[in-house]
Amino acid sequence: MEQPLDVAKTILFLKESQMKTGLCLIMLAIATPLCLSSFAATSSEPANSTPQQVFDGMRESFRADKAKGVHARYQWELSGPNGGQWWIEVNDGKFKMERGKIDNPNVTFVASDNTWVALSNGTLKGTWAVLTGRLKVRGSQSLARKLDEIFP
Repeated sequence: MEQPLDVAKTILFLKESQMKTGLCLIMLAIATPLCLSSFAATSSEPANSTPQQVFDGMRESFRADKAKGVHARYQWELSGPNGGQWWIEVNDGKFKMERGKIDNPNVTFVASDNTWVALSNGTLKGTWAVLTGRLKVRGSQSLARKLDEIFP
């Protein structure tokens, strides 16, 4: 003889299952970057250790084809012992990069020197940095995302 279906218990079981699944996904989201950062740290490629090294590397990685038609001014305000201000101006397939401030930036990145280096080395994901308050992005979000294509 079949047992009668207890709807309340079934709903409770499903909600508990969803909560467990949600907690597992959250734990996975937290643990994955930690695991990846330890993997990246053992990579044979030397990692940038200062913002200046990051910006020097960006000069080498510029993709003119991805910058065609792009007109943007990017500003960085980095705190910390190796911090400072840097800017990049992208203008239809060409760019200029210097230390200091640029007038009327379309995008401003505010972070610590260590956060910017970790983002650039791939040991910290941009979304996570923004969600945890380690990175602030002011201005055009679409131009901010375009930076990854222009300087991979």
